[in-house]
Amino acid sequence: MSLAPPETWPGADGAPLSCREKLKVLAENHAELAQVMRDAFEDAVLMGVDEAAMRRILAGLVEALPSPKRRA
Repeated sequence: MSLAPPETWPGADGAPLSCREKLKVLAENHAELAQVMRDAFEDAVLMGVDEAAMRRILAGLVEALPSPKRRA
């Protein structure tokens, strides 16, 4: 698995997004998130946290994210 952004961003209808502004924001968000996750992962492992456990913890954070569509 790569820390590079996906080649395409699938829309809710399955078709790839094509709006340049949306793609720009998504790419910026991906880069920021990848850096923060990399830093947190490296810090934790270097401080003695089990690598596999930290991967599960980070994955758990993603799984626990509430859908912004359910707020309405």
